[in-house]
Amino acid sequence: MSSFSDESFEDLSDELASLGWYHYDLSRHAAEALLLSNGTDGSYLLRNSNEGPGCFALSVRAKDSVKHFQVTRNSNGYVFGFNEFPTLQDFVNHFANQPLLGSDAGTLIVLKCPYPWRVEEPSIYESVRVHTAIQTGRTENDLVANAPSLGTKEGFLVKQGAIVKNWKQRWFTLNRYELKYFKDKMCEEPIRTLDLRSCSAVQFDYSQDKVNCFCLVFPDRTFYLCAKTGVEADEWIKILRWKLSQIRKGR
Repeated sequence: MSSFSDESFEDLSDELASLGWYHYDLSRHAAEALLLSNGTDGSYLLRNSNEGPGCFALSVRAKDSVKHFQVTRNSNGYVFGFNEFPTLQDFVNHFANQPLLGSDAGTLIVLKCPYPWRVEEPSIYESVRVHTAIQTGRTENDLVANAPSLGTKEGFLVKQGAIVKNWKQRWFTLNRYELKYFKDKMCEEPIRTLDLRSCSAVQFDYSQDKVNCFCLVFPDRTFYLCAKTGVEADEWIKILRWKLSQIRKGR
C-alpha cells in the first residue's frame, strides 16, 4: 500500500489523464471483457487498482485470457516489476519499445499495443500500401491506438419470418451501416441486406412469445430477432443504437 494524500492522488489522476490508455476506474471484470472482445494478443491498458491510491493494474491480453500486473506510484516515480521510472514519460517510453513480460505462471507476453479508452469508428477506410516499424527507440508519439473498431459485430440470431411467422436461426454481420443475414455462417451471399439509414428505432421487444427478443423498425417492416442471452441481446441493441446515432449526426 502506498501512502498517498488525497491531494497527491488528485495530482496523479490529472497526470494520468493525459495517457490515452489509462481507463481510470475500469473494473477487473470489465477490463477482461473489453480486451477479450475487442483487443488482440498483446493489447494492454492501465486502470486503478482496488489496493488504494497510488496503486494501479496493468491488464494485458495473452491469447484467450487476460493477465493483471501491479503498478505503483511512489515519491520516486512509477514502479513496475523490477523497474522504476522517475516520470510518466519514462514509463510510457518503456512500453513504446514493446517489452517482453513474464508472469509468475510462466506466461510470456509481448506488450504490443495500448488499448485506448476512447475508440471511434473511422468514417473512411484507407488501404495500407506501406507498413514498417522500428521496434526500438520509439516514444509515446509513435504509439498508435489500433484497437479494432467497435462498429462491427457478427453472430447467430433467431429471426421471425415475414409471411410465415416461424423462427429460424440466421448468421448476422454488422459492418458500417449494413446489417446482413445469411442462411448459415458458411454462406457467402446474404439472404438480405438491411440499410440502417432507413431504420427508425431499435428496442427490446416483449410482444413475441420469446425471451431476449428485440426489434428493428423500418418503414415497410419491423424485424423481430432473438439472441441466446439477455447480455447478447443488449450488446446488439447498444451497437445498433450507436449506429443510428452516428447516422443522425451525419444528417
